[in-house]
Amino acid sequence: MRRFEWLAVGPLPAAWDLRRLGWRLTECVRAPGEDELHPLLATPQGLSFAEWLALTSSAPRRRVRIIMLGVADSAERARLLRLGFGDALPPTAGIEELEERALLRIRQAGALPRYRQLGPLRLDLLARDGMVAGRALALHPREFALAWRLSDEPGGPVAAEVLLRDVWHLEFRPETNSLAVHVSRLRGKLRLAGLDGLIETLPDGSYRLALTSASPVQGPGLPLPPAQGKLALDAHLRLGEEPAEQEMTTPGARPRHAL
Repeated sequence: MRRFEWLAVGPLPAAWDLRRLGWRLTECVRAPGEDELHPLLATPQGLSFAEWLALTSSAPRRRVRIIMLGVADSAERARLLRLGFGDALPPTAGIEELEERALLRIRQAGALPRYRQLGPLRLDLLARDGMVAGRALALHPREFALAWRLSDEPGGPVAAEVLLRDVWHLEFRPETNSLAVHVSRLRGKLRLAGLDGLIETLPDGSYRLALTSASPVQGPGLPLPPAQGKLALDAHLRLGEEPAEQEMTTPGARPRHAL
């Protein structure tokens, strides 16, 4: 039976009570051996300040399963996504939409691999960061999204247009240098970790992970696992965005300011 938790204080509103669709409301205390894939529901206004701090500081694996409900302001929903929550729905969202989004959280939590090992570089999907020799790179969300997308095809070229489409969700080439800026920042952090040259720019403007040309780091390198299929980026892109210095916008649209 599908299960969910209600985190907020007060009764669960009938409009979002998944028990109406056959789900079971479970207690917050997890029994030994019980899976952690069920979604967690809450409303921001139903949380005390201490509870809010506990949720925002919780492990990413838990935070991505939390769906915030009844958030009317679109800017506030965007802020919640940037904080790492799995989803944020407006008051007009019906129970059928909530169920589909809850099922999506379950599928993503159960199907996506958490780690990708690329030589000495380990990418952590839930933490949205990279590790080299046990040290975090402190990647921003866009930098991690670029590294993860390039890791779909280690050693193979990925066109700039493809990165703009899959990481920025843009179908056109904007008149900004945000892609180059984020690639440069990512290269800088890899260089400090001893992986200078890991990301190559090819003559046609595409990028690739050149694992053989990366500088070695102290300690034994970790093996590259068998090739994995391409995976949707939604799981970590929904967790937040790094405010760019030059925001990409659609033609004629006003720039979106960071919150």
